[in-house]
Amino acid sequence: MEKPYYAVIFTSERTEGDHGYDAMAKQMVELASQQPGFLGVDSVRDENGVGITVSYWDSLEAIQQWKVHAAHQIAQEKGKQQWYERYSVRVCKVEREYGFEK
Repeated sequence: MEKPYYAVIFTSERTEGDHGYDAMAKQMVELASQQPGFLGVDSVRDENGVGITVSYWDSLEAIQQWKVHAAHQIAQEKGKQQWYERYSVRVCKVEREYGFEK
């Protein structure tokens, strides 16, 4: 990814049961990947329901457009009503990255 870019870090704790969560999560990743400025996503969740999803975007404007997207708004409301005990969102500017791969 060309730097700088932005990372939206969504940390959450799930409620008990699926209640349509997995299907909606897959739909949101598919929809986000079609949005202008979307660069990718990484996501993990542990056995206790704590998860971290990081989506990558080329601009703050692209992040804002995704935040207010109608289908994403519906998912956000369902999240507050039934899927999450708590969550936090952090928006970060990525200026440097490095890694290792064998």
